[in-house]
Amino acid sequence: MDRCVLIQSSDGAPGATGVTYAAGVSAVTAGSRGLCLELATLPPETVANAHMHAEHESAAYVLSGELTLRFGSRLEHVIVGRAGDFLYIPAGVPHRPANASTTAPVVAVLARTDPNEQESAIVMPELDALPEE
Repeated sequence: MDRCVLIQSSDGAPGATGVTYAAGVSAVTAGSRGLCLELATLPPETVANAHMHAEHESAAYVLSGELTLRFGSRLEHVIVGRAGDFLYIPAGVPHRPANASTTAPVVAVLARTDPNEQESAIVMPELDALPEE
């Protein structure tokens, strides 16, 4: 496709990871061949499904709320991103985002080096069963 595309914002829909994704730039919406850009929302007290993206990198810019990201082969590492923070997730790294707030959603802009919206997310339920360390 050799034209610019406008994608209207939407309310979003739950994805395979348990996060709500609003339509953004992707292969489906814009004919993108190398990136996906979405708006993600985690409601209060939400823990997404552990997952990874085997072949592509991801990044998030936290617009509001506090995003807790557990990552590693056993989700043994933790970082917390707040409004204004960027988070980077390398290809092949299992991770599980969460929102511990009882009142405020987490809203973040997500970018991935894969134009597909959800097809490349590999859900890892065996990690969701691990105890918190």
